[in-house]
Amino acid sequence: MTTVLHISASPRGAASDSGALAAAFLEAYQDANAGTVVKTLDLWDGSLPQFGPAGASAKLAVFAGGAPEGEQAEVWAQAQTLADQFTSADAYVFSIPMWNSGVPYVFKQWVDIITQPGMVFGFDPAAGYSGLVHGKKAATIYTSGVYSEGVPIQFGADFHSTYVKDWLRFIGVADVTEVRFQPTILTGTPDQDRASALTAARDAGKAF
Repeated sequence: MTTVLHISASPRGAASDSGALAAAFLEAYQDANAGTVVKTLDLWDGSLPQFGPAGASAKLAVFAGGAPEGEQAEVWAQAQTLADQFTSADAYVFSIPMWNSGVPYVFKQWVDIITQPGMVFGFDPAAGYSGLVHGKKAATIYTSGVYSEGVPIQFGADFHSTYVKDWLRFIGVADVTEVRFQPTILTGTPDQDRASALTAARDAGKAF
């Protein structure tokens, strides 16, 4: 049985374009792959823990070959739980709207919590970093109101998909399918564009 984890980074619920594309993608994938289990992680549900001073100290302790203790251990255990939720899935679908040329802050918060040594990456003083998330595949769904690929800088820049691509590479996920609906606002044909994006998402889901 295949488990797909959908990481939702939009707070807009039923009004979210990235969420609608993810739903279309996942429906098509499940139709083509009987028995698939889809779990959704809503990054806006208020459950993400803080990873501040105690977390940073715990991370440094692990890097130094030690073990976190006390409050640091508690924060580290919270990070491990989230990382285990992520790494236990067989595949991933990310629905990520563009915010200020980048990702929503809750997505960055989640990434910063689970991107820990021994959880999703390893480190060797001689060889450097290595990803620990092997044999997985991911679909990344990107939306933006004004930005689209190839536009002049006055219409935005892409620190959005570039951030996600590099993070996936860093943790070891190389098989990545990309779906885009850009722009969602600065278009004269929003209904047609949305319909085309949904069709592309369904086609990608069938082939995923």
